[in-house]
Amino acid sequence: MKILSAEFVTSAVKVDQYPELRLPEIAFAGRSNVGKSSLINVLVNRKRLVKTSSTPGRTQLVNFFDINDEITFVDLPGYGYAKAPKRVVREWGPMVERYLAERRSLKGALLLIDIRRSPREDEFNLIEWFRAHGIPFRVVLTKADKFSNNKRQSNVSRIARELGLKSREMIVFSALTRSGRDEVWQAITELIAPPSAPMDQE
Repeated sequence: MKILSAEFVTSAVKVDQYPELRLPEIAFAGRSNVGKSSLINVLVNRKRLVKTSSTPGRTQLVNFFDINDEITFVDLPGYGYAKAPKRVVREWGPMVERYLAERRSLKGALLLIDIRRSPREDEFNLIEWFRAHGIPFRVVLTKADKFSNNKRQSNVSRIARELGLKSREMIVFSALTRSGRDEVWQAITELIAPPSAPMDQE
């Protein structure tokens, strides 16, 4: 997609703080420091649309971004960082679940997992939650530049096996090299407007 505009809209904690239902929305979910901000910045060709931090747990709000006045990207709070304040940790789960359950303009989600790590309980729970609520999703494996090609493919196969998915269903991405950017955009396009099933031939 050619990016003509990419703008921050608002941050929210409560449902009544969300922007109006106007554009299809794609949610970005993942563990703290998995690279959600970096992925969004690469997708929209901006260096600092979403603030990145070396300190996990900084994204503690639901953040909305208007892309081309066509799509809204929704950066969900990262999870799994024990050093965040206990009050914030308690609020993360309900905040994310409330958005996913109640947002009628949500078309799908990208679940980001660090390619160097094994999926943990949080990832399995999110996938079960997506499926239970009929939310289409794709898995994006981030930080692919940390491995050689052979090691990368080995980890893709392992993570796919652990998640019960196929390797070809994984999108391998690197913010450093920008590899996988086109594949992520293709996934977003399909989540917003799934390909039509071919008509039966008579």
